Amino acid sequence: MEALGKLTGGVAHDFNNVLQVLRGNLELLSVRHSMDTWTRERLDKAVQAIEKGAKLSAHLLAFGRRQPLAPDVVNVGDMLRGMDDLLRRALGEDILIETVISGGLWNAMLDTHQLENVILNLSINARDAMPQGGKLTLEASNAMLDDDYTHSLEDVPSGQYVMVAVTDTGTGMTPAVMQKAFDPFFTTKREGEGSGLGLSMAYGYVKQSGGHIRLYSEVNHGTTVKMYFPRSTGTVRERSPDNARPAVGGRETILVVEDDRIVQATVIEMLSTLGYAVLRAGDPQQALTVLRSGARIDLLFTDIVMPGSMSTPEMVRIALSLVPRLKVLYTSGYTQNAIIHHGRLDTDVQLLSKPYSRDELARKIRHVLDASDQAGNAPASARKPASRQVLIVDGDPELLEATCELVRLLGHEPWPAASAEDARALFERNNFDVLLTDLKLPGMSGRVLSR
Repeated sequence: MEALGKLTGGVAHDFNNVLQVLRGNLELLSVRHSMDTWTRERLDKAVQAIEKGAKLSAHLLAFGRRQPLAPDVVNVGDMLRGMDDLLRRALGEDILIETVISGGLWNAMLDTHQLENVILNLSINARDAMPQGGKLTLEASNAMLDDDYTHSLEDVPSGQYVMVAVTDTGTGMTPAVMQKAFDPFFTTKREGEGSGLGLSMAYGYVKQSGGHIRLYSEVNHGTTVKMYFPRSTGTVRERSPDNARPAVGGRETILVVEDDRIVQATVIEMLSTLGYAVLRAGDPQQALTVLRSGARIDLLFTDIVMPGSMSTPEMVRIALSLVPRLKVLYTSGYTQNAIIHHGRLDTDVQLLSKPYSRDELARKIRHVLDASDQAGNAPASARKPASRQVLIVDGDPELLEATCELVRLLGHEPWPAASAEDARALFERNNFDVLLTDLKLPGMSGRVLSR
């Protein structure tokens, strides 16, 4: 299982980066240009294919117990009741849905979004097992797993659990099929009708959540999947979902740290279309150089898996020591163990998993930035420095462009010059407040130029 987890994680990181570039550029194309119906339909189909690929990647990570979980104290009964409309739309009119919630149901510590995905996948499997229609029963109750039950099971301690069951009246499984049911990509459906990842995803999610899963089935009678999650004595908190927020942009400055140049360029363009000022860095060392430059930065948006000797968490630790009010948003197609321990996101960590849409990016960015405003930070528009005319001289075109961008974001007006001769020509026509020059220039040193 450990080897499979590493394999799926490595593939997911690169695969999700590719999906991010595809989705980001398709959405940028959609925003930039007005299109006829035919073109719009083609773009929509391409985005749907990307979403399908993202789900495949997520299912593999779930089975390998590598998906990032953000658990909170939840009442599973309330969650199941809230899924009624979604399930009725997904399953159709031929499937009768019944939800049975026991009184006094205990709370559990779960990632609600991922559990909803598991329930939806199991329900779709049940629908496919009932081609002539039938009944789907969702059940939640308290359960006690004693020593007699758990002594022969690995990683299942005895104690109090919340049991969630999904039962159908479909065709059922033979004992041979049941033995392979949790294997990834195993399916009894015809080619093209299913990925064979529904049950394996459920298995991985339950195990990563510290729970236990059992499968019961009888041919021509139906199937039951029972999931047991450890009881939590915590209190349920009311939380508004990110998708309830409007997808709007802002005027703040964001530093994007991403080693994949194509992904980096796509994300910068997405943020720019949302109105943000954007700086870029290709690795943690470059990011810290930008932060030490004094540029006003409101949010650090960084990939987790980065090359080089410095890890992303170490970079973030130093960044926060340099800019204590800096907000941090992580992103990745695969998080390894950098911000996840025991299968769960570290406390107060904000993560946006790749591939994400432009709207998802907008909502998450605003969620993180608005939290900082509530903490008392002044909005970016209220912190404008006095503007200065800055002549910047550097023979390296990339460094010249990057320095001009930094100076502009500091609120000053940069004037680029690629040589001492160009700088002197600008001197004759303009009055500058500051000269910022490289010491080693073609034809003349920066020290001589400054005199």
